[in-house]
Amino acid sequence: MFAFAFAFVFVCARCDAELTAPLSEVCLPAHAHQHYGNGIQLPVLMEPGTFAVDPDPWGPPWRPWDEITPGEAEARGIHAPVLTLSGGAPGATVVAPGDTRGTRLIPGKDSGYCCGLDGADGPNMACEACGLAVATRIDDCSLWQAVWLAPDAVRRRRVEGTGAAPLTWTELLAEDRSTPPYEPIATWGGRFGSDHFWSWSPRWEAAAGRALAHLLAASEGRPVTVPDGLVADVFRRTLDTLLPTGGPRRRAALAGPGLPAPDADVDIHLVPVHPQTGRNWTPDGPAAPESEPESVSAPQVPIPLAVWRWMAFPRSDLPVPASGSLPADVLRDAPLPPRPAYLFRADPRTFRNTLARLPAVRSPWLREIHDNLTQHVSAGLF
Repeated sequence: MFAFAFAFVFVCARCDAELTAPLSEVCLPAHAHQHYGNGIQLPVLMEPGTFAVDPDPWGPPWRPWDEITPGEAEARGIHAPVLTLSGGAPGATVVAPGDTRGTRLIPGKDSGYCCGLDGADGPNMACEACGLAVATRIDDCSLWQAVWLAPDAVRRRRVEGTGAAPLTWTELLAEDRSTPPYEPIATWGGRFGSDHFWSWSPRWEAAAGRALAHLLAASEGRPVTVPDGLVADVFRRTLDTLLPTGGPRRRAALAGPGLPAPDADVDIHLVPVHPQTGRNWTPDGPAAPESEPESVSAPQVPIPLAVWRWMAFPRSDLPVPASGSLPADVLRDAPLPPRPAYLFRADPRTFRNTLARLPAVRSPWLREIHDNLTQHVSAGLF
């Protein structure tokens, strides 16, 4: 568990009954709204004891893009078409299902597929004390298990006696939190219960979808080079396909705590996001004298800390080397460990939703990438 600034309990807006355990705020995960595969058993979205707030509207009614006026899209910071937009209220709070208290499922509010609830018909959990609809439980296949508290039905109450400064970057590195690049994925397809297959991590695919949108925007339509290893596995193939091959190249590199300062010729920094504050890492240094003009820093591409850490400091126990292969004179006397049987692909939904909210998508070349995403998915880039 992190050391958190403050803890809160969420209570019913009608009767003040407590609806959660004490929780502390973290930034919204990049994979919060990810739809992954078909018939997949995804785990719980939030760590126990944490909550996150989605600043954008979330939940039904869902409105198709052709019902959205240009003025409404601009007001919501959307610069290119998306499939649907939520007509719900902004500010929904997401928590782990195990952290809820004093709630019950609402009979008849059971929309979903064959495996669970998807929340498509609105709040499906009520306050046990007064019956007010307060939250939406989601646990259907291919969706992250979560409870979304309705912003107009709950309020948060600070727990007295809590309070600590967010962890420093040094403290975060010392905690050794990281997300492996691939993992076993559970499905409903086995004859004798759930089955498994080894896949690139869904968290990595969502993180890459968001980062790739920022990386393309920062490229300014020029080819981009990335370092070898996991960064290349994640980004290089897609960048080389979507961007021009000729002309001057922009250089992207990892930057962040525990790494040497990037070289002066690095144009784009791949940086971690603080898991508590949601802020990008920035280099520490003395402020420039007032007489000196402010320097223009390199564009930053945000990557969740748990993913960035593995890119920056690959583990020695990776199932396969980060790059290259085993030395010729090394014999393996054990079966090869499981690994994905396909090349990495960024999550297309996360990519589209992120790119549509970047002003750079107004550029014709980037708008063309956005509009042709279906073809890029068919070609195996996403």
